[in-house]
Amino acid sequence: MHTKSAAKSLKTSEAARIKHKSTRRTIGTVEKEYRAAVSSADPKDAKKLCSELVSLLDKAVKYGSIHKNKADRKKSRLAKLLAAKSAKK
Repeated sequence: MHTKSAAKSLKTSEAARIKHKSTRRTIGTVEKEYRAAVSSADPKDAKKLCSELVSLLDKAVKYGSIHKNKADRKKSRLAKLLAAKSAKK
């Protein structure tokens, strides 16, 4: 049998797992939209999505859904992608 504290811990960790998974999926969806906007000829939409994505990444770090270094790496690569696309025009 589980102790009461173990049962509570299991319940809490399961709720956290679901929350983290949802957050990561949202980030993936917005990133996919961002990459599509960058590859199309709509830089205004891409800039808007970039700021939204940076905000989502920072919030995910705050909640513990992803590691800070991973968020920083993603933000850097996404900004680099946008800058490269803007420089080509």
